[in-house]
Amino acid sequence: MTNLLEAMSDISASEWDIGMTAGSIPSDNPTPPRGERADIAEVLAEAIFSGDYAIGETIPREVDLCARFGVSRSTVRSALQKLVNVGLLVRVSGQGTRVCELATWHLLDPQVSAWMARYAQPNPRLQREVFAFRLAVEPFVAGLAARHATAADLLAIETAYEGMINALTQPDLRWQGRSHDDYDVAFHEAIFAASHNLIWAQISHVLKPAIALIVERSNSRATTHGAVISGDTAESTATPGPVTHSAPQLDDSMARHFRMMEAIRLRQPETAAEAALSVLERTGRDLGMEDLTRQPFSIVLSHDTLATTRHPGDLP
Repeated sequence: MTNLLEAMSDISASEWDIGMTAGSIPSDNPTPPRGERADIAEVLAEAIFSGDYAIGETIPREVDLCARFGVSRSTVRSALQKLVNVGLLVRVSGQGTRVCELATWHLLDPQVSAWMARYAQPNPRLQREVFAFRLAVEPFVAGLAARHATAADLLAIETAYEGMINALTQPDLRWQGRSHDDYDVAFHEAIFAASHNLIWAQISHVLKPAIALIVERSNSRATTHGAVISGDTAESTATPGPVTHSAPQLDDSMARHFRMMEAIRLRQPETAAEAALSVLERTGRDLGMEDLTRQPFSIVLSHDTLATTRHPGDLP
């Protein structure tokens, strides 16, 4: 985690700044209708993640925020403190409140991760960091899942996989109220849960919005070429364009997921890890990050590492 944050601290303020006048209120966040009270912390977080407030920039004074939102100073201070607590803002006596350096942002806080997913402008460096994290971790976690998955875990993985398959048959890529991307993310989240390690499971929860963001953006990127490509799969659409994806490519993509699921079901940790890496290699290709997959840095798998104490409910 430390390396992830240190690497992201190198991102310059210009990567997040889209040229707004310092200290002004973002024009695309209008005052809510009378009777509705805006979530001030949410509005400010959107301005920060979208780049309206650059790193190191001073945000409007408390009195200006009070006038802007029509609330008391105590309400404004409470909202500002929420952002201070997660490392987005720092309050300096006599100097106002400024946006902190990226290294201090609590990116693994569920609220911050959710804000990042909703509001962050496309940032290639940040996407690479999240993908590099997945490359390092997911093969190892898949190996653990092959060792510790319960019947309930296997059902959750299979349900997500079937959801992906069924969504691909629909014109809008949705099945039973959920999108293909939703099932894609749920598939990987279920594998993290099947590791039965509290830390890995919690990390998957807090990173879920960031991973979903990568899936969505890779979808959008591919759609501009006339095809829809999820973070881990590629599926053709009816929209004509210079890039199309044939049935063999679709079969290959879903086959990678199937091999990963089957290796976990068959209690084959090393095979599960290799299958997970194969799925991520496809993701790297779709995101244009093949360089990361050529020599991936992954947590070392070994018999001693995977043969940990059995958990209640483990299948034989």
